[in-house]
Amino acid sequence: MIDRLNLPASIGARDANVLVRRATRDDLQAIIELLSDDPISSGRGDVANDEDRPAYAAALTRIIHDPGNELLVVNRDEAIVGTLQLTVIPGMARRGSTRLLIEAVRIASAARSSGIGSALMHWVVERAAIDLDAALVQLTSDAAREDAHRFYRRLGFVDSHVGFKFHVTLPASGAR
Repeated sequence: MIDRLNLPASIGARDANVLVRRATRDDLQAIIELLSDDPISSGRGDVANDEDRPAYAAALTRIIHDPGNELLVVNRDEAIVGTLQLTVIPGMARRGSTRLLIEAVRIASAARSSGIGSALMHWVVERAAIDLDAALVQLTSDAAREDAHRFYRRLGFVDSHVGFKFHVTLPASGAR
């Protein structure tokens, strides 16, 4: 389903042209580092420990093989400076509309305020309509991410829902 995305794609940011492409297994370390570069993620345990690498590798494999998901990376000058996950959700609500869910958006701290995040999000919204027939693009953001909330509002996203979560205790086998 998401394989209809026309990738790789060049997007223009203020500072440079950057390339958006599908993540591969070779990108694993860079993605882990982007997650750990974020204070909220690192506070949840995304700290780039070697012992966590198998869990990240398994997750990346599941995403790559799931036709409703894409994990994308953003390259600038051969370096990965961003990532995000896209999930297509077919739905019954809104007269059977398809939604595109954006998750785990990360731009490297050294690349923030360069226009890459804005260019990436504009590209995603455009692709949602053109390539994925998604009538709605939605995302969630941790309540503590006030800067991110201002960023999303500036791009035209609207605070429309209250989110809830329930942490599930996994079996001792460590299955994710």
